[in-house]
Amino acid sequence: MSHVKIVLKTEQVDEIKAICKAFHNDEGELINVLHKVQTFFGYLPAEVQEVIAHELRMSVAKVFGVVTFYSFFTMKPKGRFPISVCMGTACYVRGAEKVLDEFKRHLKIKVGESTPDGKFSLSSLRCVGACGLAPVVMVGEKVYGRVSSEDVKKIVAEYND
Repeated sequence: MSHVKIVLKTEQVDEIKAICKAFHNDEGELINVLHKVQTFFGYLPAEVQEVIAHELRMSVAKVFGVVTFYSFFTMKPKGRFPISVCMGTACYVRGAEKVLDEFKRHLKIKVGESTPDGKFSLSSLRCVGACGLAPVVMVGEKVYGRVSSEDVKKIVAEYND
């Protein structure tokens, strides 16, 4: 997979530096810095990781290792409407895999990908903590409970103008 080089705007670099400074440029605060930067930026491409590594006076390899180890962090931009399907035990047992397969089929993307227009991205996660509503799908912060594969088209339609 080739990496598309992105150029960070001065304001973006300044914001990343400000976040690092808020955590006293402390290497021990790396995970907190990454969370905050990802919240601001949406994802953590190599160029962003380089700024963080420089500010926290640590190797880019170490930052990259943390980003790739924790599944919460992403190096790919999410869609405007990120769709997450819970694959925790309760959701899985109640058919979450069929729901995920239907999203893949309907959106024509794999888990970890975004639609070409950048509107939707698809991911699976371990547990949302809403097991009584299994299977659970989240679109951004909105939670959908007891989702069946038949509901997928309707859910996607809500976000199509």
